Amino acid sequence: MVSLPATVAAPSDILFIGGTGVISAAAAEHAVALGHRLTILNRGKSADRPAPEGAQVVTADIRDAAAVREALRGREFDAVADFISFTADHVAAGIEQFTGRTGQYVFVSSASAYQKPPARLPILESTPLRNPFWQYSRDKIACEDLLMRAYRDDGFPVTVVRPSHTYDRTKIALLGGWTDIHRMRGGLPVLVHGDGTSLWTLTHSRDFAKAFVGLLGRPQAVGESYTITSDEFLPWDQVYRLFARAAGIAEPELVHVASDTIAAHDPARGPWLLGDRAHSVVFDNSKIKSLVPSFHSSIPFADGAHEIVQWHDAHPGLQQVDAGFMELSDRLVGWARRP
Repeated sequence: MVSLPATVAAPSDILFIGGTGVISAAAAEHAVALGHRLTILNRGKSADRPAPEGAQVVTADIRDAAAVREALRGREFDAVADFISFTADHVAAGIEQFTGRTGQYVFVSSASAYQKPPARLPILESTPLRNPFWQYSRDKIACEDLLMRAYRDDGFPVTVVRPSHTYDRTKIALLGGWTDIHRMRGGLPVLVHGDGTSLWTLTHSRDFAKAFVGLLGRPQAVGESYTITSDEFLPWDQVYRLFARAAGIAEPELVHVASDTIAAHDPARGPWLLGDRAHSVVFDNSKIKSLVPSFHSSIPFADGAHEIVQWHDAHPGLQQVDAGFMELSDRLVGWARRP
């Protein structure tokens, strides 16, 4: 077992619900590295991010209450981290499952729940929660409301974490994903929402993991919420240029189109574009740093973009070009260029 710095909680019995996603897999690796006794509960259907060596994997569907009771029969935990609850019904089931069985229940919410558009920057944990554009965010708010009510009324030991655009090597931050890299490499213009100057915060999952694992098992975090993000915020034009550089393109052709226009022509992307990316987001993350003083972001997005492009170049099967987004890009670029 590794020796823990004084600022790190003592080794704990921790349960991760999920454990194979972008943020949960990195947190699982970090938790095991710090010597925590980690159990991962999931359906066992993801091979993209296997559980780290040393973690115990329990196979059950969290939506099947009877199966979870059987899989975790008689067990209690210092902390339970819930990465895959998205509606109030999901967290209601979690409250029922883990009341009296954990010292801390960490709910992974979303920074998209914060007021959109924000009335002031930087965004704090005290910033109101309101998102009229995106149902996903409103559902996360409903989850938080239910959990905090359970804390106030019954002492349910919830901690809320709000990440914002946390990525790993598999996730391309661009509007069109790999399709935009394909267009850049083909010398085609790419769409950028708005005027390209709105600010965006991207956090590598390995950096997120350091802060997230650091708050597990800390009684002073119960009843609190924490924003976990990097300290780097970039204009969207720069995000596109960093991807272009990583893809070997000296200067991409960026065409700016209003977010409202893109949303009107693309119902699938519209809600999360208007409910998240269309607005500048700069976060004050001093609260998590006060609890986990060792937390700092060490991976700049310039490095992250290279990691992402190299991963996709090494896995041609992931280089999916969206024909519909190709057509939409051509159409809106033509519209934007009209005199």
